[in-house]
Amino acid sequence: MSDVISRRTRIVTSRALTLTPERPAALRGLLALVVGLALVLAQTLAAAARDMPGSFADLAERVSPAVVNITTSTMVAAPTGPQPMVPEGSPLEDFFRDFMDRQQGRQGERPQRRSNALGSGFVISADGYIVTNNHVIEQADEISIEFFSGKVLDAEVIGTDKNTDLALLKVDSDEPLPFVKFGDSDASRVGDWVMAVGNPLGQGFSVSAGIVSARNRALSGTYDDFIQTDAAINRGNSGGPLFNMDGDVIGVNTAILSPNGGSIGIGFAMSSAVATRVIDQLKEFGETRRGWLGVRIQDVTPDMAEALGLASASGVMVSDVPEGPAAEAGMQAGDVILSFDGQDVTDTRELVRIVGNSDVGATVPVVVQRDASTQTLQVTLGRREEAERTIPASAPATEMQPETGSVLGLQLSELTAPLRDELGLGGNEDGLVVTAVDPAAEAAEKGLQVGDVIAEAGQRPVSTPADLEERIADARDAGRKSILLLVRRAGEPRFVALTVDE
Repeated sequence: MSDVISRRTRIVTSRALTLTPERPAALRGLLALVVGLALVLAQTLAAAARDMPGSFADLAERVSPAVVNITTSTMVAAPTGPQPMVPEGSPLEDFFRDFMDRQQGRQGERPQRRSNALGSGFVISADGYIVTNNHVIEQADEISIEFFSGKVLDAEVIGTDKNTDLALLKVDSDEPLPFVKFGDSDASRVGDWVMAVGNPLGQGFSVSAGIVSARNRALSGTYDDFIQTDAAINRGNSGGPLFNMDGDVIGVNTAILSPNGGSIGIGFAMSSAVATRVIDQLKEFGETRRGWLGVRIQDVTPDMAEALGLASASGVMVSDVPEGPAAEAGMQAGDVILSFDGQDVTDTRELVRIVGNSDVGATVPVVVQRDASTQTLQVTLGRREEAERTIPASAPATEMQPETGSVLGLQLSELTAPLRDELGLGGNEDGLVVTAVDPAAEAAEKGLQVGDVIAEAGQRPVSTPADLEERIADARDAGRKSILLLVRRAGEPRFVALTVDE
């Protein structure tokens, strides 16, 4: 196509620039300009045609030797006696499995059998480090790696990370192994060509191609940053690489969205921007070491922004500051985090990602808005994994019988000693207990429930219904349309903005 365009352009150029008495010099100059623009357009179209691959064969041939099939073996309890005929993947499968487990439990310990599973992976170094998904090798007793050449080696687990579903394996080889490198997933754009290689449904070393359908997808994890692609990904592709056209790995194929378990063109690969840091830490430490700020946070909604006098609903609201790095740096509940270590913060997901990618022990500047002014706090980060092992579980909330007295559609009671005991609260906590919620009120729409404790209103403590009414009056006098409440449920705090317009 590009050759045809260039040939026709040269013919038009030759005819346009032919000297004739009928064509004055000025006209010939204008025609020359037009033809020059046509040549530039032709070259642009030709370049675009070259960017569209006519075949993926060369790329597949180059990278396939570094892609591996993974077979895992695990000892599981074997079924005994007659088994119901239930199609795999049927909604009844779990029901019958639970039923048979109960039946076998009554009959004593069940015999063991070996179960096998399949997945994919890719070699990232000549000395045998291999990347795959955590769920591919989780709880496996034996891990076998089959290479494109047909060679089979046993692998050991170097480290895993459930948060990103990544794992690092290692094999010992007598000779250097072919490997691939991670690329820059942040440089990929929606619409770029990509190629997936793996072991779908146990077929082995299968290639599929498509485009980047979307970026920065979040599924269910805290650190999710998935590339969505329509390159076919099926069971067994998990842990395999997603390549760009340079042959660099920009994602680790992890999950699919499908009503029937097969590919429908919606697959997800964990971006290399996340994977490279995780894999580097697993290789160095055998585990992840993420930064920890030590706050409970929530997104700033438009009504919360109005209640706080913020120009826009951006930043992250701090709902609680337990003992930890942020508390030691002077951060307070009600602060709005605007930037972290020089990076602007727009929502909770972004802040968690930035903090998690920061070095443990680093001291970073955190800009917060407090009482209509900004402050810069210097926070020395802790380690998230250590904090998660020591944070106690919250006590369950307890419902109470409704009492009289209503503010903003809420029946409220002072927090007495018996109520503290019933709710599992400490003796130094104050606030108002919600004993009933008008289902037609905005409070119900915003999710307030019986048993919630309102600790603050307008970023000031409240301990009686009169305190709350006074805060509401102050907000109205200040021209506010809403008031911000700090609500604790089962020990977990969050901010809720309620309208105070008369």
